[in-house]
Amino acid sequence: MERQWKLKPEGDRSVADILAKQLQIPRVFASLLVQRGICSLPEAERFFAPCSSQLHPPKTMAGINKAVDRIATAVKRHEKILVFGDYDVDGITAVAMVYSFLKTMTESVDFYIPDRYTEGYGVSSKGIDYAVEHGISLIITLDCGIKAVEKIRRGRELGLEFIICDHHYPGQTLPDAVAILNPKRLDCDYPFKHLSGCGVGFKLIQAYAQAHGMPSEQVDCYLDMVAVSIASDVVPMVGENRVLATLGLSKLNKNPGLGMKCIIKTSNLKEKSIRIEDIIFKIGPRINAAGRMERGSQAVRLLVSNSEYEAMKIARDVEENNQKRKTVDSSITQQALRMLSNDHDTPHRCSTVLFNEQWHKGVVGIVASRIIETYYRPTVVLTQSNDLATGSARSVDGFDLYKAIEECSDLLEDYGGHMFAAGVSMKVDKVAAFREKFEEVVSASIMEDQKRPHIEVDAELALSEISPDFFAVLQKFQPFGPENLQPVFVTRGVRFAGPVSVVGKTGEHLKLEVFHPSQPRIVCPAIGFQLGDRIAHLKGDGPFDICYVVEENVFKGVSTLQLNIRDIRPSRV
Repeated sequence: MERQWKLKPEGDRSVADILAKQLQIPRVFASLLVQRGICSLPEAERFFAPCSSQLHPPKTMAGINKAVDRIATAVKRHEKILVFGDYDVDGITAVAMVYSFLKTMTESVDFYIPDRYTEGYGVSSKGIDYAVEHGISLIITLDCGIKAVEKIRRGRELGLEFIICDHHYPGQTLPDAVAILNPKRLDCDYPFKHLSGCGVGFKLIQAYAQAHGMPSEQVDCYLDMVAVSIASDVVPMVGENRVLATLGLSKLNKNPGLGMKCIIKTSNLKEKSIRIEDIIFKIGPRINAAGRMERGSQAVRLLVSNSEYEAMKIARDVEENNQKRKTVDSSITQQALRMLSNDHDTPHRCSTVLFNEQWHKGVVGIVASRIIETYYRPTVVLTQSNDLATGSARSVDGFDLYKAIEECSDLLEDYGGHMFAAGVSMKVDKVAAFREKFEEVVSASIMEDQKRPHIEVDAELALSEISPDFFAVLQKFQPFGPENLQPVFVTRGVRFAGPVSVVGKTGEHLKLEVFHPSQPRIVCPAIGFQLGDRIAHLKGDGPFDICYVVEENVFKGVSTLQLNIRDIRPSRV
């Protein structure tokens, strides 16, 4: 599917000119700062040097003092505490972090991750029964709980108390808890609203440490987990998230926790500098694989282990589960695409809803994302679990998926999520009605430019501007993520500097060198992942346009700059 190239507005040129002079950087970078809303020297200096002093005081989060006091009382009285979290990367890292922190103060602490298949998302009846049976008096929920009003009411009736740490949008009624930590609460004055679930948990242990005079090292040692949660949960990479991610990446590269070190080793990352994309494509999927193929508690055990032998054994099991996950999601994706190609209504719809009772529940979210690569539209993929049709939804750029699902809530048993991803469950006999209503809602609200994939281009660039000094400034924009994406540049009218080849097992990647006729001596190596099929359209010596990101390529110890081409097309004269 052909993608649109959208060149972002440049912003206030005069402000960019001033910043470029003050910071002594190429003007293109000053323009990138202005695009990101950074328009003054102090803002730019903070952006280029994220550090711990930029973190907000945890005490400004509503309910946090009550939470700290209740945990302190539980520790003092040797009460049994249960750390309860979701089965995805955010929940798993949050549970491992808070459990490990509490374990340094009390032996009366346990953790619980609900089973994806028998319990589903969030606070579960089975989890509450487990707490009662094991004499738990305090449950700390992480990355879940904000909408578990009825489950928590039942827990309270059974003598349990709750501290809720969540980052999802609250409902109209809040659960009956000792404290509810969620920056999205309307009555919460915490200045940053986009923390991950693990990020909220980090603020809790940070507040506890500060209240009890503990050295910051006893909290900062978990920043690698926070960084993994931020990257994997696709929260905005701005403000406090960007600071936490920077600090966490530093720990991942210099001194990761034992469990993380084993994941890094089994995923073949140990010889390179780990970046956000390595978390997204290597570390995160392996942690997720535990909850998808077996139980999320397997990954928690890995992250909290103090035994190198045990941690390495679990890491190998996690790696095996990740390989199984790849096989399963590939098979189901092919089945789903066949279903769509055989459906005469497919070309005329604005949404996709698929249901197969045999599909593996652990990979339906991945499958939904894969389908969008072929059929670019909001997508829901369902399977059968516990007599319900349950599954995951994924969106396209700019379309509010959560709002669309909310308009179908009369057909749902449960739902939750955010603008770009959500989970839903419904009675099996409601699937057909949901498919039609969801299509009705989407078709009425989706904009025309949201129906085609597009690439947002930050700026036009001459190949002559790319140099080691240019790349050094570009690196200061890291870590990249939503709302601070890796800058994409466009250069028009380039030509091949030599033979073009396809590489990869099936010739799926494009390898080439390019130059611009205005400066023929400047030749840039380039790679176009998944663009191998474009070679048929680029034969001949005519000019073409490329949009790309500038990256460092390290091969046999030698570092060079290369263009990672995101899209390529013949120049339009």
